[in-house]
Amino acid sequence: MTQQQGWSAPVPPPQRKKRRKWPWVLLVLALLLAGGCAALFVGVVHEVDKESKREVTVRYEVTGDAKDVTVTYSVYRDGDLSQNQVSGVDLPWRKTEKTKGFVKGGTLVATLGASGGTLRCEVTVDGSAHTARASGPFASATCDGF
Repeated sequence: MTQQQGWSAPVPPPQRKKRRKWPWVLLVLALLLAGGCAALFVGVVHEVDKESKREVTVRYEVTGDAKDVTVTYSVYRDGDLSQNQVSGVDLPWRKTEKTKGFVKGGTLVATLGASGGTLRCEVTVDGSAHTARASGPFASATCDGF
């Protein structure tokens, strides 16, 4: 028997190309990361907005034995600073303000006159008190409450 020329092995069927999965996995991970960041951002914005609308009480108080006292107090309202001054104050002196906004609180400066004496100032914001003392002619005490 003789072999015929031109015969070859059978042609294998075409192989199906494998699709790579890692680009899809990477895309899904990127989308999940972006969604998580967006959710975190929305949550932070919501909390900041809620805090800026919360109203707090700011209480100012000056006590002591001084006779000629000048009181200067400020309060933040909706981002604006409001400042007031009262001269010739008899102690004890008290003032209460309501405020809201991103920055809340106030500052109190009590200044003794030429006759001197002693005084204590206190600013209380949401139950947290900040105090200072001063004594002697023209001395000042400054209390910040934020």
